[in-house]
Amino acid sequence: MENQFRQYPLEEDILGALDALGYTQPTEIQAAVIPSILNGRDIIAKSKTGSGKTAAFAIPICNFADWEQNTAQALVLEPTRELAFQVKDELYAIGRFKRLKVPVLYGGFPMEKQILTLKQKTHIVVGTPGRVLDHCKRGTLDLSKVRYVVIDEADLMLDMGFIEDVRNILMHLEGKPVFMLFSATMGERLEALAAQFMHEPLEVKIENDTETADTIEQVGYFVDEDEKKLPLFLDILTMENPDNAMVFCGTREMVEVLYYRLRKEGIACGMLHGMIDQKVRTRTIEDFRAQGFRILIATDVAARGVDFQNITHVFNYDLPTNKEVYVHRIGRTGRAGETGRAVSLIREDEQKMLNSIESFTGVGLAILKPPAAEDVENARSAFLKRQRQKRPRKKKKQDVFGGQIMNLTIGGGKKSKLRSGDVVGAISSIDGVDGKTDIGAIDIRESITYVEILNGKGALVLEELPKRTMKGKYRKVHQTRERIGTIIK
Repeated sequence: MENQFRQYPLEEDILGALDALGYTQPTEIQAAVIPSILNGRDIIAKSKTGSGKTAAFAIPICNFADWEQNTAQALVLEPTRELAFQVKDELYAIGRFKRLKVPVLYGGFPMEKQILTLKQKTHIVVGTPGRVLDHCKRGTLDLSKVRYVVIDEADLMLDMGFIEDVRNILMHLEGKPVFMLFSATMGERLEALAAQFMHEPLEVKIENDTETADTIEQVGYFVDEDEKKLPLFLDILTMENPDNAMVFCGTREMVEVLYYRLRKEGIACGMLHGMIDQKVRTRTIEDFRAQGFRILIATDVAARGVDFQNITHVFNYDLPTNKEVYVHRIGRTGRAGETGRAVSLIREDEQKMLNSIESFTGVGLAILKPPAAEDVENARSAFLKRQRQKRPRKKKKQDVFGGQIMNLTIGGGKKSKLRSGDVVGAISSIDGVDGKTDIGAIDIRESITYVEILNGKGALVLEELPKRTMKGKYRKVHQTRERIGTIIK
């Protein structure tokens, strides 16, 4: 079947990447906004996470990006570091065959290294508002050529106090770029922001976020004493035996209690809360996405702005005190036509909150009796077998290009006065290599250079490049597992 994205005026490099990624049918949000963005119209879109929203703006932005231009042509603002990297990965994958460079700017990473990256060729900048604004004030981020601006998760930006930073960033723009604003809700402050910077935007609404998907089965268990809650949860978890689950707790302390209890049982799991070190947090998120473990225990704040696919179960160990939070939690399962299951533990004094949730969602929870001890014992063997079983690591998006792209390192960098032109010239001199289409991103460091070789030409370049001189010297060339998309921050 022909790729349905071919109905849009997209470059072959973009269509090729979409084919490789398995993107063949536009989602509802993509079909609604891609044509308008391609026509240069401002967009305000309300769409749930997991709807294909990122690709909806990434596809046209990558299509318009000009590799020859050295400064940023698009700016994508995200409320959190994790979201920024998620979006970078999508942009980098879709723009892979155009060799687009997509640096990420965020706080907590050395400013000097980011400045060094921005001095190199840059096509699309993704960042959090605070760090992007810092670069604007320092004059280290050139926004003069930006023609596309995305304000993603705008309601979350507002909740986190970033809207004034966003406004100040937009004041640094020149001309009239195309604006895209994605938000679950639109309050007065966001409407004022849109009115100030956008021109007759197309407003698109995909699904009502106050409704839960029909594909989610919602059940609950009443618990009359707090000390009975943990044993009941462990029994329910055993009976449900989830494939991929998120467990939400109201406090950091409870997250840790559940985490260490499951680990004691030999069950692989992960935890996220506000006091976890950033490196550990990042590794936990990546491991969960790669199927390193099946159960992630988290607080709402720690999990906010982080998207996961293929969640089969959501457990509300602690019922949220906000009905919108309940909808957001369970909306992580039952996506893309798949069925999901939401299981809540409810104290007797939470009946009023339960009534509020049911009224808000229009769905009554099926209240179940606690599982019988005999049934739990019979299910335990299958539960432990699945939860302790190691699964093949799930590939990242960029890995689908593995057979076509090889990453190489060249011995020499800025200290050797190597420039991109030297690298391109040497590689282009190899018979069978086209310098315009077969060379991807190049990242020149102090004493080493990284380069992507596209279209399956990597083995040829690996063999022949050491026979060519660069800056009058023969250079050592090696294959590396590092992807330039992960090297560039």
